[in-house]
Amino acid sequence: MARAYCHREVLPFAAMIGAECVNVGLNILFKAATLRGMSYNIFSTYSFAISTIVLIPFLFIFPSTAVLPSFKLPLVSRICLLVFAGSFGKILGYKGIEYSSPTLSSAISNLVPAFTFILAIIFRMEKVAIRSSSTQAKIIGTIVSISGAFVVVLYKGPTVSTPVSSVSLQWPLGSALSQWLIGGLLLVAEFLLFSIWYIVLVNILIITQSLGIHLTTFLAYAF
Repeated sequence: MARAYCHREVLPFAAMIGAECVNVGLNILFKAATLRGMSYNIFSTYSFAISTIVLIPFLFIFPSTAVLPSFKLPLVSRICLLVFAGSFGKILGYKGIEYSSPTLSSAISNLVPAFTFILAIIFRMEKVAIRSSSTQAKIIGTIVSISGAFVVVLYKGPTVSTPVSSVSLQWPLGSALSQWLIGGLLLVAEFLLFSIWYIVLVNILIITQSLGIHLTTFLAYAF
């Protein structure tokens, strides 16, 4: 019983925490690389290539016996949207970090649950019951997340800004404040695309069932 609870409740939670830690570490590594002159396009290519190489062995370690679904237009279009949202969002995110800092990226990442909740309502994946305490908590959390992100971008930005990279100096954008604002807007766009990515991913996983590792490897390669 305890083992089943751990597998069902604890492991997904731990996996999400691990994924966030890896993402923060990747953002810091990217900022350090761009400060040394590396292009964000090269960094993106290397990161996705390494991800593909690391994930390929898991296809053989955890083989799936599920039957592959037929690749009809609805599934193919969703996969194409997933690839576009993920890759374009990551490019926007890296460019945003180049203009601002990993600190701002981590702060604005709190918008993902808010954006996902709003999109889930729009696509009727989430039911809204105003009298429900769960719905009220989600609405309050959404408002607080969005308000906090705007405060970080518009008010607290310059006080925690890192030195401008040599790459950014090649394309001057004005003051450090304007760079911070542009970086913040790019990061907001990134996490909006990631929210769309999560919505589409859930829909695809429902169709493909237990082919999660295969889909993840394909997405890393496609990015």
